[in-house]
Amino acid sequence: MTTRLARTIGRGAATTTAALAVAAAAVLVPAGVASAAPATPAGDPAPSACRPANQQATIHPAPGSAGHRHYTVVLSAAPGTSPCLLSGSPSDLVFSLNGSPRASEVAVPYGDQTRAVEFGPGEPVQFDVQVRSSAGPARANELEFSLHGPGGDVPGLLARGPIGVDAGIQVGPVTER
Repeated sequence: MTTRLARTIGRGAATTTAALAVAAAAVLVPAGVASAAPATPAGDPAPSACRPANQQATIHPAPGSAGHRHYTVVLSAAPGTSPCLLSGSPSDLVFSLNGSPRASEVAVPYGDQTRAVEFGPGEPVQFDVQVRSSAGPARANELEFSLHGPGGDVPGLLARGPIGVDAGIQVGPVTER
């Protein structure tokens, strides 16, 4: 009995609240005037392109050089995100094949580690991964890594695409695409 009474009271309160909201809207918005709320409330910034959920990363084989295979990792930001700054070479690289980690040495960074690059919608960035040429590198199709910027590290990023893993891995700095 108490439960049925509580539900009846709850429905009555919800109906009254909805009616008051409609009445208030009718008073506040004059007839014939369109009204729309901004997608992002005033003063509330768009989410950062540097958040792992707001970007996509893909691995592409690139032309090799003497003694090395090259792969380009391209990062693209989701539309509607705010740009952020990145600098230096990614770190904490973990190579996997369908989710199973592949053994690899710690990647050695090369190039300018201080230059900041803007990353955001319409401004993709990239970095180079060099792997020593060998007769049989271990195959991988995922690369987890961390990026760096003036605001701190961005861990937990994941790129997908074919890549060979072997000794002597070097990783270049983030650059404009």
